[in-house]
Amino acid sequence: MKVDIWAEVTCPWCGLGNHRLATAIERFEHADEVELIHHSFPLSSSFPEGDTFTVREALLRQHGIGGSQAETSTRRIEELAASEGLTPYRVLDNKVGNTDLAHEFLAHASAQGKNHEAWDTIFTTYFGKAEPVFSADDLLRLADELGLDREQTRQALTGRRYRRQVRDDAARAQRLGATGAPFIVVDDRYGVPGAQDSDSLLELLRKAWDDSHPVTFAGDAPNCGPDGCALPERD
Repeated sequence: MKVDIWAEVTCPWCGLGNHRLATAIERFEHADEVELIHHSFPLSSSFPEGDTFTVREALLRQHGIGGSQAETSTRRIEELAASEGLTPYRVLDNKVGNTDLAHEFLAHASAQGKNHEAWDTIFTTYFGKAEPVFSADDLLRLADELGLDREQTRQALTGRRYRRQVRDDAARAQRLGATGAPFIVVDDRYGVPGAQDSDSLLELLRKAWDDSHPVTFAGDAPNCGPDGCALPERD
């Protein structure tokens, strides 16, 4: 079974959605047969590269949300994350910026066989440690943590080798119906918008599995008619 998830690096619902999906897969009876693939859905390309802003500034700038409303909405996500075992999870006191380069780094790491590890690491670094993931230097430190070749990573970032791939990845999600992130697709058939809870995701995994693994019968069972089988008569 294939599960695709599109996400934005600095989207708090994406980090929580990633955690919820991982939890659902861990609980799934056929977890060892699930191929999880992370994809990019950048939402911050309008920010100038090289600049960072507080989450408060970004919420006011992009959504017109400020003051107590910003405090309430972001603290709610932090509390949800904590209640589900994802802690620390820093949202309001973090920084945001243009994540295009971060997504290109993730594409490079994926090409080196580190798709899952790279996405987990960048979410942990950003939300768990509240450390920046925007500049080449920030991303090279992550490359070291992941065991990627530093010079190859530097060349990929400075040459913007994966810029087109990131854009194509996001465009594919939009063709599938995504209007935001996170966005999950199971077996290329079931699209799920938003950070659904792990119980709902587990139910979807089970449905997709059952639909792709129908029960088949070999031969005729004894004492069975066209409509089913009867219990044997008792003396």
